[in-house]
Amino acid sequence: MSLLECLVGIALCTILLTPLLQSAADLVVHQIQYEKKQLLISEADRAFEIIGRAIRIAGYRNIKSSHLASNKAQIQWIELSKRVGFRGSDAITVRHELSDGIDFDCIGNNLTVDRTKNHLALQGFLVDRQASAPKGVKANGGSLICQSLDRQGRLQNTTLMNGVNTLLIEELDVAKDSGERLFKVGLEMTDGASLNLRLERTFRTRNLL
Repeated sequence: MSLLECLVGIALCTILLTPLLQSAADLVVHQIQYEKKQLLISEADRAFEIIGRAIRIAGYRNIKSSHLASNKAQIQWIELSKRVGFRGSDAITVRHELSDGIDFDCIGNNLTVDRTKNHLALQGFLVDRQASAPKGVKANGGSLICQSLDRQGRLQNTTLMNGVNTLLIEELDVAKDSGERLFKVGLEMTDGASLNLRLERTFRTRNLL
């Protein structure tokens, strides 16, 4: 085989293989994007599960308890604060009594009397700037923070997850005589680059009748 024939063969191979290699590279990029998207959706679903559980338990009163007989009407079972967090995120705080069973707060601590204040457990959610990001490095969104009470009844903040741009909570209208409250919770998740997802869920209270 002459040098010319060899060069022609190499050129033809290059022409034929380039589209295949480009397609393979594009497939890898799309696969990485898909996996990142699924990871963000999974993280958001976990956050929705925790926030939704807190909203549903808000206002729970133990029928055996006598602590709240005189002032239960004045208790703010759910407090919604607008645009107080990272990038204008909302915040929500819920309170409830302890049941006779096993209760957990938003980070999985077993709720006992020493984790209450005025005999009420507290769970809160907000988005704050990512504290773990090194100085000068662009943060991968903000951090979803869980607020709860420690064993001395003091407020503590714990990071649930990173990659959260905003937390938006809107109270929806329901029948005035129902005693229920309905909240639409929106999360914008990000990978810190090109991927941004907006997801929403709606949760209804169960104990504010």
